[in-house]
Amino acid sequence: MIGIWSAYTHVYLLTLCVSTTLIFALPIFLTPLRWGRVFMWRIPQETDLAVYFGRCLGAFVLVIEGLILRAGLTREGALFTCQVLLAVAFLMVVVHVWGALQKIQPITETLEIGMYSGMFILTLLFYPA
Repeated sequence: MIGIWSAYTHVYLLTLCVSTTLIFALPIFLTPLRWGRVFMWRIPQETDLAVYFGRCLGAFVLVIEGLILRAGLTREGALFTCQVLLAVAFLMVVVHVWGALQKIQPITETLEIGMYSGMFILTLLFYPA
């Protein structure tokens, strides 16, 4: 089953890149507190640290988006990019499960467990042959 749709890896990567850039990377990078409110986070009185960490996370995601875009457009580095995506998806599941178990995150974040699990499975299905 791994790589069953490998002929379409580039389409998967481009689709993932556009959607995650617009929904996560740019909003977190540009307006982290607004993004946090949309995703039902309680915003503290002192926001400087939250803005800083939000922009750092957004910058990290934009780097990943660059990898995805390059691999999707040129088909170069697709294997490495999929390996990075598998690591990101796995670790994001761990982060969100941890937050859910501690009951310290809004439901929107707990629902992301399914999203990142789905991304992990899709990445395996589109894994380059």
